[in-house]
Amino acid sequence: MRLEDYFNFLAPDDIRLKGTRIGIETILFDHLFRAKTPEEIANTYTSLTLEQVYATILYYLHNKEAVEAYMTDWLEWGDRMRAEQQRNPRPVVERLRKLKAEKQANQMDHAQVSC
Repeated sequence: MRLEDYFNFLAPDDIRLKGTRIGIETILFDHLFRAKTPEEIANTYTSLTLEQVYATILYYLHNKEAVEAYMTDWLEWGDRMRAEQQRNPRPVVERLRKLKAEKQANQMDHAQVSC
C-alpha cells in the first residue's frame, strides 16, 4: 500500500483520512502542537486506527514543507474565522452575551446591597 492511499485529497487545502471526515490537520495539530502520542490521538478519535495516525505523521515527515504550508494556511484561516465571528457574532451569541452581562450586573447589585 502506498502512503497516499491512506488519504482522500479533496482539494489542496482539504486532505482527509480515507473512510473518515477527519482532516490531517486534526491529527497533526494534536501531535505537533499538543505533543500527543499517536496512541493518545487514536484513543481520542475512535474512528481512526493507530495505523492511520502513524500514516499521517509519516506523510507529514515525507512532505514536511508542503504540509507545514498546509498547516499554516489552516491555522491562519482559523484565526480569520474567529476574528470574523468576534466582529459579527450570530444573534444567539449576542443574546447569550446580553444575558451574561445582566446576570453579572444583578450579582454586583446584590453584593452591594448586602454590604
